[in-house]
Amino acid sequence: MNDALAPLAARLAALPPSCGPVRVIGVDGHAGSGKSTFARRLAAALGGAPVVRTDDLACHARLFDWAERFREQVLAPLSRGERARYEVYDWVRREYGEVREVAPEPVVVVEGVGVGRRALRPQLACLLWMELADEPSWERGRLRDGAALTEFWDGWIPAERTHFTADPSRPYADLLVRQGTVGYEVIEGPGSAT
Repeated sequence: MNDALAPLAARLAALPPSCGPVRVIGVDGHAGSGKSTFARRLAAALGGAPVVRTDDLACHARLFDWAERFREQVLAPLSRGERARYEVYDWVRREYGEVREVAPEPVVVVEGVGVGRRALRPQLACLLWMELADEPSWERGRLRDGAALTEFWDGWIPAERTHFTADPSRPYADLLVRQGTVGYEVIEGPGSAT
């Protein structure tokens, strides 16, 4: 699987740095669209690049209000060539706990709903969008998470709609990623011409 992503990894690694010495690669899309799995596979194809999940920065009270925390705790240190340190939110215990560190590697992959927002786009070397419509993505997410998280999803879906209405990511995506039955297809996105 990683061999199939080798050309994409080479293309991304050749981009100019976007955040100090780091090339920050954003993987955005609807909840349930396959961002986490794709980001892990891409990171492996990049030789073990670190992955930052915005789910670790968000919390129940602030589903989409994590950008400032992300800038201060992740982007600012990386831009100085320093290690980033941030507390990870535990969605079951509803509190921040474990501290995670991210080294200023040549490429850092960031995945999560809304990572392509206007406040963060200037720090991204490339924005990838998982090309799966909202309803099928949400259905996959609900099936993945099970009945225990029904209440969460009932609140998440309107919050995601509101976020993407106010601050869409897809129109700015450099590349669109479609998951096939085996592997991924990567095509130029609407933002590649801008």
